[in-house]
Amino acid sequence: MMPQDAPTDTPTDTHPFALPDALAAKAAPDLIDADRAHFAAIGVSLGHAVAELEQALADARRTTARHGTAALERDQEVHRLSSRLRALRRYDLDLCLGRIVPADGTEPTYVGRFGLAGPDGRRLLVDWRSPAAEPFFAATHAHPQGLVSRRRYRWANGRVVDYWDEAFTDEGLGHTAALDDQSAFLATLGGSRTPRMRDVLGTIQADQDAIVRAGSRGALVVDGGPGTGKTVVALHRTAYLLYADPRLGHRRGGVLFVGPHEPYLAYVADVLPSLGEEGVRTCTVRDLVPESPAAVPEPDDRVAALKSDLRMVAAIEPAVALYEEPPTEAYVVETPWADVRITAAEWAEAFDAADPGTPHNLARDDVWDEVVTILVDKAVDVLEEPTGDEVRRFLDRHAGLRDAFDRAWPLIEHTDLVGDLWTVPAYLRRCAPWLEADEVRALRRDDPGAWTYADLPLLDAARLRLGDPEASRRRRQAAAAEARERARMDEVVDDLRTTARESGADEFGDGLVSMLVHDDLRTALVDDGALPTHDVDVLAGPFAHVVVDEAQELTDAEWQMLLRRCPSRSLTVVGDRAQARRGFAEPWTERLARIGLPDATVAPLTINYRTPAEVMAEAAPVIRAAVPGANVPTSVRESGVPVLHSPATRLEEVVDEWLATHPEGTGAVVTADVRRLPGRWHPRVRSLTPELAKGLEFDLVVLVDPDDLGAGVAGAVDRYVAMTRATERLVVLRS
Repeated sequence: MMPQDAPTDTPTDTHPFALPDALAAKAAPDLIDADRAHFAAIGVSLGHAVAELEQALADARRTTARHGTAALERDQEVHRLSSRLRALRRYDLDLCLGRIVPADGTEPTYVGRFGLAGPDGRRLLVDWRSPAAEPFFAATHAHPQGLVSRRRYRWANGRVVDYWDEAFTDEGLGHTAALDDQSAFLATLGGSRTPRMRDVLGTIQADQDAIVRAGSRGALVVDGGPGTGKTVVALHRTAYLLYADPRLGHRRGGVLFVGPHEPYLAYVADVLPSLGEEGVRTCTVRDLVPESPAAVPEPDDRVAALKSDLRMVAAIEPAVALYEEPPTEAYVVETPWADVRITAAEWAEAFDAADPGTPHNLARDDVWDEVVTILVDKAVDVLEEPTGDEVRRFLDRHAGLRDAFDRAWPLIEHTDLVGDLWTVPAYLRRCAPWLEADEVRALRRDDPGAWTYADLPLLDAARLRLGDPEASRRRRQAAAAEARERARMDEVVDDLRTTARESGADEFGDGLVSMLVHDDLRTALVDDGALPTHDVDVLAGPFAHVVVDEAQELTDAEWQMLLRRCPSRSLTVVGDRAQARRGFAEPWTERLARIGLPDATVAPLTINYRTPAEVMAEAAPVIRAAVPGANVPTSVRESGVPVLHSPATRLEEVVDEWLATHPEGTGAVVTADVRRLPGRWHPRVRSLTPELAKGLEFDLVVLVDPDDLGAGVAGAVDRYVAMTRATERLVVLRS
């Protein structure tokens, strides 16, 4: 950060403002002097805050904590301090988004990305998520929220290059700069795009902010067409809820953010860290399943529809249940002492011993323990020689009993279970009796492991229902290791007690030695680092809240993947029914009720802040022809650049001309098959299909041969999506 007395090329009466000559009127001292003084205080406080965080982080890293709870708490504190330090270092004075002047005569409130106080405790910035900052986003001329005026800053390289004043009262009109068409808000909307989503926090509008701050209980649907800021709302709502709702903190499950594809996740990767949230898990729906890298699109639409049916997901339960049926005949176990018999009724009793909801492979150990316990109890009742522990050790190693149990309750891989459904027609008919004979034939395939995208929800359901088949082995290893650690602690305690007796101390008197006798303390002293560990599936959940963007594309089966990870049913659902490639005729509330979210609330967005009116004028008829009820938003700005129609032979010429005349910004060439395009473009221009362009935005979009995108709803949606990615110029080329 530049010291306040450092030399600068900017006149002292405008520092830290760097307004262009065209905005000289805004540099008047009576308009910016108060801001200059406040920014100076922010600069000093920011320096103090960074220094204090650096010291606290150094102290935390020096803290000795080898393992257990102390190590976890130390690591969490290091992570918290590191995240906060990175956030403060990322910004300088541009932490400040703007200010609001209350009508009650109190001092202006400056709104920042994070809260910041001066050394004297004076509040210099309020966090944008706090209630005190809400009027900054929510005030409109119809509902001024108790404000006289609002000022938003536009920053570049740590300097204010423009600001936008709004007056809500006559008093405010007397103390504000003139609004012009190059002010912060409109200039930000029209600014060049970059490979990552631009920072738009300072220009969130009242309709968007109301959705950002809505409560987290239940499902909230953010329904809006292209350019309405759905993704902006989803990301900022994520940051807001983590700040405002204690139920969603990281230790209580945290938040999962689900995007449509990898280019989208890369595009928005900087947004949440810029808002001070680095602990949010982000993924695509396919990332939830380990087999997804090997999966391919389902070639048969009919097969894909059958697999995405909720009834097919439900078929996983009877498929597993077939491997949990108790033997129907008694079994006799020969022991060195006498024969012991387990009846069919006792098999059934043991098979009911597992807690409901326990995954099959994990419940297996509980059922086995119950089988052995039944036999041990019988043996002890009729035998005099062995103890129960001796009988249990023998039965645990009995090959015949173990083999009978393994046949009745085997360990199962989820891939084997789902693969058998597609390769064993009798198995599929039993688990999904609603299927017609021709549907069973259509689902059959020769290679059980030839996974498609439509298989992923079924693999996910099977994996979570079965659990890890290696879990049983790990649990036994962990139990054995813990027993060894307990034995080691017993030896330590015995040595200490012997030493105490030899020194004359009372064996059961006060002090450390007597405390070590208690089992709970011995357990606490077991070295956790000596116990076996395994990798944790961080996407398995449960999560306290799930945000899903481009949700209109999810199948019923894919919805179940998300609902399994969100038992609270607290979701933010973001999408546009008009952009659903498979069609979306029913209302959001009906669709979500059908998949298990009966009380969803819909919050519409109807203003298009991104796409120029010139582009929307051509895109709107495309989608309305296929989806008459499409929610086509109204654009608030014009680019002054008409849509260009040309022959496809001009493709390279169009791209090269745009690159030569636009030193900044990004472009995209969108077509049905990118393999037909020329070689690599300039790094600022990407080649994409409409599916991978969804959720992104570019200054230039060149749509090549739109008719090749197909007919029907899917083709219309692809053309509509491709056209509305443009924030300045759209070029349509045809062969």
